[in-house]
Amino acid sequence: MITVLLVLLGVGLVAVAVAFLLRRRFLLSGLGAVTMWLRPARSPRWSVGVAWYGGDMLLWYRGLSLAVRPQERFCRAELQVASQRSPGRDDLALPSDVVVLTITTAEGPRELAMESSTVTGFLSWVESAPPV
Repeated sequence: MITVLLVLLGVGLVAVAVAFLLRRRFLLSGLGAVTMWLRPARSPRWSVGVAWYGGDMLLWYRGLSLAVRPQERFCRAELQVASQRSPGRDDLALPSDVVVLTITTAEGPRELAMESSTVTGFLSWVESAPPV
């Protein structure tokens, strides 16, 4: 009986791990999909996720979640990049080769971090928004 329960528990854990990996692979397979860290205003914690930007929306999906809907949505017309910096002492959760962007949105200021190779494309997408 205990062996059967342990086998079922092991199969369940493997199924959850496979679901996480398949979800991440699906999210990163689209055009404009990048790994992006998000920190809400006045929060000390960074959350890793996958962001899709295209059209007029930036959709951010939490990395450690099975949700199929984005946790954050930013409209390109309301998004402005206020500053850009390298990770500091408060950003220990981030890799050293990322760029941190402070953005302002309709919901308030946020910080996004992404690899330096994707910053140029993201900034071009933000700046090419039609005038409001």
